[in-house]
Amino acid sequence: MLLALFERPPEATGNTVNSAVVIAAESVSSYPGLKTAADYFGPLTEATLSKGFKLVNEPFDFSSGANHLVRSDFSKDVGTLTMHQSSVVMLKKGYVVSFTVIGGSEDEVDELLEKLSFSAGSPSRKNPKSR
Repeated sequence: MLLALFERPPEATGNTVNSAVVIAAESVSSYPGLKTAADYFGPLTEATLSKGFKLVNEPFDFSSGANHLVRSDFSKDVGTLTMHQSSVVMLKKGYVVSFTVIGGSEDEVDELLEKLSFSAGSPSRKNPKSR
């Protein structure tokens, strides 16, 4: 499953980095031997480097409330601009869930990641008229 949100349509040109948030969920079973969120950064880093990015920060623990996340940072020069990318990953209910943020500066990426939060949804109630 994949969900991507962009500042402007991906095909639209601009003079700034097209900021984006990409959320992906993949079955842990797709990655034999994967035991921790940090293990996912092997294939993720390989894929990111193959797109011309450079590793800025090796995977490290990243706190978001009660959830254990792992983060890694990348950058890529695009003409006169530098694209910054950070991915945070967690394992949840048999899935690898990743949140990748792309922006025009480290501060922009950090600001977006600081807003990342998780909360339990409220339990659904049956409609009393449906009895």
